[in-house]
Amino acid sequence: MKEILAGMPWWVKWVAIPLIAVMVFGGMIVSVVGFFIGLLFKVLVFAALVGGLIYVVRKFMSSSTSRGDW
Repeated sequence: MKEILAGMPWWVKWVAIPLIAVMVFGGMIVSVVGFFIGLLFKVLVFAALVGGLIYVVRKFMSSSTSRGDW
């Protein structure tokens, strides 16, 4: 492989081959990145919902115990 690329101009190695790779594998790269961004978003939404639930339950429990004191 090194012998094949040794005779090529610099723009073939550094411009043409990466562009061909992006054209061929671009859809796969975009789908993988999209999957991970979607997964990260779902994890953040889950964490926010669980945090909100804990906050509401603690607020409700603290207000119900203060009412029982009187």
